[in-house]
Amino acid sequence: MEPTASLSHQELLDGGDVSSKWRRWWGTKKNGTDPKALDAKDRKVIVIGGGDTGNDCIGTAVRQGAKSVINLELMPQPPKSRSPSNPWPHWPIVFKVDYGHEEAAPLNGNKDIREYGALTKEFLDDGNGNLKGIKMVNVRWERIDGQMRMVEVPGSEKMLEADMILLALGFLGPEHPLATAFGVDMDERGNYKALYQRSEGDFQTSNSKVFAAGDCRRGQSLVVWAIKEGRDAATAVNSYLNSGDYPGYAS
Repeated sequence: MEPTASLSHQELLDGGDVSSKWRRWWGTKKNGTDPKALDAKDRKVIVIGGGDTGNDCIGTAVRQGAKSVINLELMPQPPKSRSPSNPWPHWPIVFKVDYGHEEAAPLNGNKDIREYGALTKEFLDDGNGNLKGIKMVNVRWERIDGQMRMVEVPGSEKMLEADMILLALGFLGPEHPLATAFGVDMDERGNYKALYQRSEGDFQTSNSKVFAAGDCRRGQSLVVWAIKEGRDAATAVNSYLNSGDYPGYAS
């Protein structure tokens, strides 16, 4: 879906990588190569999602002259320093303020524009197909049956005004129906459970014929890890196919 100057709530619900297309359009506009009018000037902007994409959307909206910018993040606010479950050398999951957050703060009384633990429930229109806001609810995360799950906070539902919403949504996890279909166990984070100990059996799941690597096994991570694990998993699959353990093996 190619975004237009007046996005309807139905167009947003239909999906499409709105944030990347909008940022790409802004880049071409500055180069004078795209005449389309898609601008955050004087608009009430909500950015759903965080990370680099969300930050870029926030910063660009501010520089285009947005009236207000709110950033909604599904996860709880990170701590200011590493937690015991996030030791070095793992990537530090800590509270950070990037350039977009700094530039948007003056639009919010110099306060942080992010609202954590926020789940979008519905896009709202003005009765004529024009976006006027969203309905959201706060959530908390609880361990249920060995997995962290979202639980809505009773009485926290509210409406936020917006006439421009940018989706900066990332990876939530691998699809569970696929794991169920192949009889693959999941770990406590909802990823495909497979060993990675630099030894025989690496990447093999509870179904000996199914191997898992990259984000579906370790969770959201860097592309270099996906490349590394993809290559190592291919080696593991080759070893399995050439071993006597494979039912289709023929000496």
